Amino acid sequence: MSKLWGGRFTKPTDRLVEEYTASISFDRELAEEDIQGSLAHVTMLGHCGVLPEEDVEKIKEGLLRVRKRIQRGEAEFSVADEDIHMNIEKQLIEDIGPVGGKLHTGRSRNDQVATDMHLYLRKRVVEFVGLLADLQEALIGQAKANPDAIMPGYTHLQRAQPILFAHHLMAYVSMFRRDIERLQDSYKRIDMLPLGAGALAGTTFAIDRHYTASLLNFSRVYDNSLDAVSDRDFIVEFLADAAIIMMHLSRLSEELVLWSSSEFQFVELDDAFCTGSSIMPQKKNPDVPELVRGKTGRVYGHLIGLLTVLKSLPLAYNKDMQEDKEGLFDTVRTLQGALRLFAPMIATMKVRKDRMRGAVERDFSNATDIADFLAARGMPFRQAHEVIGKTVLYCIENGKFLADLTLEEFRRFSPLFDESIYEVLKPENVVKARDVYGGTAPGRVAEAIARAEEELAGTRAWVEKYAKLSMAQL
Repeated sequence: MSKLWGGRFTKPTDRLVEEYTASISFDRELAEEDIQGSLAHVTMLGHCGVLPEEDVEKIKEGLLRVRKRIQRGEAEFSVADEDIHMNIEKQLIEDIGPVGGKLHTGRSRNDQVATDMHLYLRKRVVEFVGLLADLQEALIGQAKANPDAIMPGYTHLQRAQPILFAHHLMAYVSMFRRDIERLQDSYKRIDMLPLGAGALAGTTFAIDRHYTASLLNFSRVYDNSLDAVSDRDFIVEFLADAAIIMMHLSRLSEELVLWSSSEFQFVELDDAFCTGSSIMPQKKNPDVPELVRGKTGRVYGHLIGLLTVLKSLPLAYNKDMQEDKEGLFDTVRTLQGALRLFAPMIATMKVRKDRMRGAVERDFSNATDIADFLAARGMPFRQAHEVIGKTVLYCIENGKFLADLTLEEFRRFSPLFDESIYEVLKPENVVKARDVYGGTAPGRVAEAIARAEEELAGTRAWVEKYAKLSMAQL
């Protein structure tokens, strides 16, 4: 059979051109969305009287049979038919005859593929919000299970001040909360229907785009046909959101790699999420966080790649836009893999509170609190900072830590010191002293956990609502 668009051509397409321009090798992933959009389109054509009802029913029955063959893995896709849209339409015509060609009335592949991408990404965004909620739940679970674990807080990867381990985990809960909010906000731009915009200018048929939108549970339609077929902002936005999520996962991955090392031993990852060495039998390698850290770069690359494709395209559709799919599909798979692994990896992680506590007892991370002690007694903070700096230098030169100093030694540096300094130095008191909103004091961390659990319940409700809307069945 000749190509469905071949009437104007006098020569067959060169085989190399077919192979180079075809997208069926990757856009077959849109098969379900393509059929879903076609079912809505033909239903609308019948509703508007553009096609007779008997043709509509025949086309719908044929599409459902094609869908079943694809789901069973029985459908054959051809490079000669270029993309998923033409492959499905050709199979439909082979199944029901020439009436199948009426399906394309009032639409173009340009608005068709744009619709497929909106349908596809709408489902993925809801899925990722749910997966991020799973990860938040795992982090909150570890925070609640280890409320008294104290660890060093770092700046420049140097020990800075003692903090609760739970406070550290809740920082990531906050990061992933912002990621969820970005995805939820992006849903508004994804939840727009381009179908009915035609190739670029609309159609001469008396269609009802809003009726099609209602069938597919879209909240609105594009109000400009040129924009409808050329817009890929919603994909760029998703790729940007995905890049930020991967950046957050990569930061947490780096800490897990460090914390699980022999040098730190703050945590131990479950055997199910680690691998061994082919030559060194003692090794337990944190491959999952290492790979997440490594795969972050490819997600960044897909974002920059699509921005580069789009940066100089005139309106409306251009073949360049075919390059929007492979990077998107790879980003979705990469993010799915990372998030599906991260939640159970965090949930099964063993926390070594003894190692964390030992670290904060044998360092100078309580130095700021001594400066605050002097400042509270009237010494200007800058002067107190210098006094404690000299005190720390004295400790280093004499092989001591601050808690090892006698009161007489403290008073060499300031007469304001008294016996209460030893209570100030205790790690648990250093942590308790930071009793401000968002601080590491136990009560403040408990408040943060309660807020996060309340937000998590709201996220779960959002996912339940929009999962149903994004899975319109026709």
